[in-house]
Amino acid sequence: MRRAGTLLLTACTAAAALTALAVTPAVAQGRTAAGPDGLDRCTGTAPVVCHFDVAPGTYRVRVLLGGVEAGSTAVTAETRRAVLAETPNAAGETLRRSFTVDVREPEGEPTGPAGSPGLDLAFGGTAPRLAALRVERVRTPQILLAGDSTVCDQPGEPYSGWGQQLPQYLTDRLSVANYADSGESSQTFRDNPALFPALRARIHRGDLVLIQLAHNDKQTDRATYRANLTAMIEDVRAEGGRPVLVTPIVRRWFNTDGTLDNGTALIVNGLGVDLPAEARTLAAEQDTPLVDLTALTRARVEELGPEASKALYLYNEKRDNTHTSTRGATEYAALVLGELRAQQLLAPRTVR
Repeated sequence: MRRAGTLLLTACTAAAALTALAVTPAVAQGRTAAGPDGLDRCTGTAPVVCHFDVAPGTYRVRVLLGGVEAGSTAVTAETRRAVLAETPNAAGETLRRSFTVDVREPEGEPTGPAGSPGLDLAFGGTAPRLAALRVERVRTPQILLAGDSTVCDQPGEPYSGWGQQLPQYLTDRLSVANYADSGESSQTFRDNPALFPALRARIHRGDLVLIQLAHNDKQTDRATYRANLTAMIEDVRAEGGRPVLVTPIVRRWFNTDGTLDNGTALIVNGLGVDLPAEARTLAAEQDTPLVDLTALTRARVEELGPEASKALYLYNEKRDNTHTSTRGATEYAALVLGELRAQQLLAPRTVR
């Protein structure tokens, strides 16, 4: 993926080490020269699409939003990752915001299409107003995600994974590297070099690694499932990371009494293995933090009931009771964030 003002955002000193950005000028509207406000790398009005030719890495993006007219701007990066929630400005008001983007190849799901090289940003929302932007390469603490299609950076509407929505809740002091991939079980995620081995190579001391794998363990026996999660916990710790087990989101599968108290909804597999229960037990045994997303999403879906809860999933669009809509993924990302904060796994200055 690839408007108006000339005010350059000033670089400020941050706790994370900054590396001066060496950028090969991107072609935008037939030009190759880099302008002082970064807008020569952008085109369009709604959305405004910007492209920077940068190498894989973590980048802080500082933006100036607003201007003469009132507006409201939301930002996505790379493969539809939400990095800044809808931000309104009054007429004559300008706002400074910043966020980080993990640039990698492939840019979305690790086994999916490569996407475009470099950094892609889309400034959308109801009335986008982009006045200036600046990109810097940085090194920040990370949250790395291991998961399936309910977590991943989904390439197209109307699908969205909760990991795709998580960055918008974080400040520019923390980045998200989403290695979740559609169709993966605990075994296939461990075995594929593009998945857990690639994620493990990215871990720095203190990084959080969230592991949600269960939906595709349909015929995985109890011992194998526990062994796979245990191996990932141990490997994360060996790299200095902090593993966190996340139980899977529920399927929207109601009983006649309006509850989700059944194996389909609560991810009990074909062998009768209660996968969320195994993750809870293993987390206690391994002294590993747990985000019980199964319990949290069950409570939310049952609260909304059979009709209103359809909007969290893709029932109306696809008759799909497993995969989430943008709304559902956004709500579920907020649930994950809330648990990480409650357990003091995130520094206060890393959360918006």
